[in-house]
Amino acid sequence: MQKIDLKSELRPLYQPSAKEVALVDVPEFRFLMLDEEGDPDSSRLYAEVVEALFSVSYKAKLMVKKSSAAIDYAVMPLEGLWWAHDMSAFISNDRSRWKWTMMIMQPAFVEADMLESAIQAVRSVKRLAAVDSIRVEQFAEGPCAQILHIGPFSEEGPTVGRLHDSIERIGPPAGRHHEIYLRDVRRAKPANWRTIIRQPMKTSASVTIEADT
Repeated sequence: MQKIDLKSELRPLYQPSAKEVALVDVPEFRFLMLDEEGDPDSSRLYAEVVEALFSVSYKAKLMVKKSSAAIDYAVMPLEGLWWAHDMSAFISNDRSRWKWTMMIMQPAFVEADMLESAIQAVRSVKRLAAVDSIRVEQFAEGPCAQILHIGPFSEEGPTVGRLHDSIERIGPPAGRHHEIYLRDVRRAKPANWRTIIRQPMKTSASVTIEADT
């Protein structure tokens, strides 16, 4: 049976440095996505969304493993796009007005129809209303700046600031604030959480720039 580790194959995108801001060109990938809003820390809905996305992702993995393709692979990490119609909601940390899309990237060999079958399979065995809102979508970001943040989400501010300071010297930001969660926050201590902070931008992703220390 063939085994694939996409995070290793896509190392520049999923294993960035915490010491420097890197520019990357993010191609189109297929994702399971689900849109919601509100404070993720106090919402039961957020936990259900995460459970639904991982349940479908692991079901699809099992289906591929048992298919004629016989491929085993590691499920990709949870990712999130964050925004607000009024950006003052971020400045004031008014999380009740936050908008978010949670998503998990799917390997190219997992066809869209198989993902739809996985959604149906999970819907039939789990009482998760969020499953009904999952969609399969192609998503490309193009040129982005990114850096790794180590520690709790509440301490992301300086890391995000360094990222945006670097962007201002190269080109204007474009698109939504993007986070990729490399550790399961339910099991790891906050000091060990590892989060990729990514910001799409209008520039050429061909150089690496050092972040301020």
